[in-house]
Amino acid sequence: MKKTTIPIMVRVIIYARNISLNIYSNNKSKEFFEYVLLDEAKHSCTRTCTKDGAPMVCKYKFKLEWYQTLSKACFNCPYNEEDCLKPHCIPGDGNKRPVLVINRQMPGPSIEVCLGDEIVVDVENDLLGESTTIHWHGYHHRDTPYMDGVPFVTQCPIQHGTTFRYNFMATQPGTHFWHSHTGFQRADGAYGAFIVRTIEEDDPHSSLYDYDLSSHTIVILDWGPGIGTAKFVAHHHSNGDNKADTLLVNGLGRFKEFNNSTNDTIYTPTARFIVERGYRYRFRVINSGFLNCPIELSVDNHTLTVISSDGSNFSPIKAESIVTYAGERFDFIINADQPVSLYWMRFKGLMDCDERFRSAHQAAVLHYKGSSNNGYPEEPLSYDKAHKDGLQINALNKGPGHNSSLNIMEMQSLDAWDSSLKEIPDYQFVVSYDFYRINNPHFHKSGMYGYEEVNDTKHQLLTPQLNYISLKLPPVPLLPGRDQLDTNKFCNRFNTQNCNETFCECTHVLEVPLSSAVELIIIDKGFVYDANHPFHLHGHTFRVVAMGKVGKNVTEEEVAALDKKGLIKRNLVNAVKKDTVTVPDGGYTIVRFLASNPGYWLLHCHIEFHMEIGMALLFKVGDHSEMLPVPENFPKCGNFMPTENKRNEEDKVKSKHCNRLIECDNEDYNNSAANLDSKKWLVFIATLQCIMLYINFS
Repeated sequence: MKKTTIPIMVRVIIYARNISLNIYSNNKSKEFFEYVLLDEAKHSCTRTCTKDGAPMVCKYKFKLEWYQTLSKACFNCPYNEEDCLKPHCIPGDGNKRPVLVINRQMPGPSIEVCLGDEIVVDVENDLLGESTTIHWHGYHHRDTPYMDGVPFVTQCPIQHGTTFRYNFMATQPGTHFWHSHTGFQRADGAYGAFIVRTIEEDDPHSSLYDYDLSSHTIVILDWGPGIGTAKFVAHHHSNGDNKADTLLVNGLGRFKEFNNSTNDTIYTPTARFIVERGYRYRFRVINSGFLNCPIELSVDNHTLTVISSDGSNFSPIKAESIVTYAGERFDFIINADQPVSLYWMRFKGLMDCDERFRSAHQAAVLHYKGSSNNGYPEEPLSYDKAHKDGLQINALNKGPGHNSSLNIMEMQSLDAWDSSLKEIPDYQFVVSYDFYRINNPHFHKSGMYGYEEVNDTKHQLLTPQLNYISLKLPPVPLLPGRDQLDTNKFCNRFNTQNCNETFCECTHVLEVPLSSAVELIIIDKGFVYDANHPFHLHGHTFRVVAMGKVGKNVTEEEVAALDKKGLIKRNLVNAVKKDTVTVPDGGYTIVRFLASNPGYWLLHCHIEFHMEIGMALLFKVGDHSEMLPVPENFPKCGNFMPTENKRNEEDKVKSKHCNRLIECDNEDYNNSAANLDSKKWLVFIATLQCIMLYINFS
């Protein structure tokens, strides 16, 4: 059967919605409706990719603005569920709160194209005083490094009232996503799916599924009642928490309870994915979370065939559940072979979302066409019931060798071997981290309210650092402003003194020659918290060659000793490719990548509370001469701090243009004794003239 991105059932297109959600209407006609993206119609680039199809130029307009859930656009939502799905209505979890959105959609517009298409996105910033950028997560930008969307690395921030055009070719098939890379804008709604499809003949898994539908994209976000910045400020400057209340699936979820006219409890709608019995469907899940909240996904009565992660294919694995970490993507297949009915797709938050805190969880509906039930599954929803026994992919804080789980390094890639997997890499870096009890001057002022001086341990903020360094970006973007950089001010563990004793903040850069095979040993020492950190590398994919949990905590020396004894086995044959990977707490993850993309590329924890205070570093790949030239008229930015000599020169220039006293800058003259004397004489002369006029008049 020919695959298509167009749904297989006849539906009525009635409202523009974010991710082509299939929602079942509760009205008497019991019709199915498809809510599609972008200007109340499916974008022309969202199509079946064929061998004889010509590449397209895919143009999008993104307008960023602050908005509101359950706004006036929602009319009588949630009491009338159809109102919840009207244009510009964002129901969220039922709580009213500000959101930062694109085109008044959450998630924002889904970009779905074919391999070889050209993508043009004009981003208009209407955020009332805030800057922004858009990052294309998982995309290398090999020929367009200035389009990566990282402020002060690849571009200047997009200022309020301006428009920036992102323009690049679709050269990497797979499930990616886009999101703001500025502050906590992703947390507040600035994110969306980005999918590049290929022709059926080039998809190694094409025989495993019948349909790959736009409506089967799943985007998850951890969620709460307030904006991300407010949560961050309360946590870092006071005793506020860093926990999520619930999760959203495609911007929807049930959390707040409402009572209708018959006193029944109702909720805002959940996402709904429609299938037809007898067919197999490819689903794409994207974790856009911003807190320390890994998410377990499972579907009642259905097994998942997991085929891909971060756009890279591996040998299919049948599992009962998947754990995804912030920034990760997984593709899986569901065989709709169960009795026609409604089934819960369950989402369970882990770590800071688990039962120790607020038991954040959510659900969506797998809806078989022809089901007599027009509502929701009868099975109860709870945090405990969101777990499903059986084989789990990408389990939390586990290494290899478990019967009940497989971690990502145990997958077998279908990609060809490359030289990053050679026996001995050209460069090896160790990056270790933990939360440190130090006086971070951004949040603790020594002598006033230092780390040890505050009166409550809840006010003691621990600082996560990579190799005891917090990243501070320069005021001039590294890539376009490289000719202005003083690279002598770059730092890393080899050229910064005593960073383990005092707070160290600098431009943390690891330099590698172009085409080098690089090995990165990432170690979570785990002495302070039982935590988990997903790491994302820009500009490259890497091979996950080893992963292990040593104990409750571990040191660099212990990992080095294990490696020296040959107890860390690397997969140098068919290690899976990723761009975002977890590191077990008290353990390590070892990745390899070929540094084949010249530029400055960010490596960072994808938990926003950690990234924003410097849990990141940069890879400088190649020399400046090997980096692509800056595009013509590319925006510039930086400090304006004139030197004293410059000010003196400006004063001299200005004095040449002052022909009369009254034409000159009064402020400058007020500061000079000569000007004061001149004013005294003017007053004296004016007084004398008045006296003489009076005498003459008399």
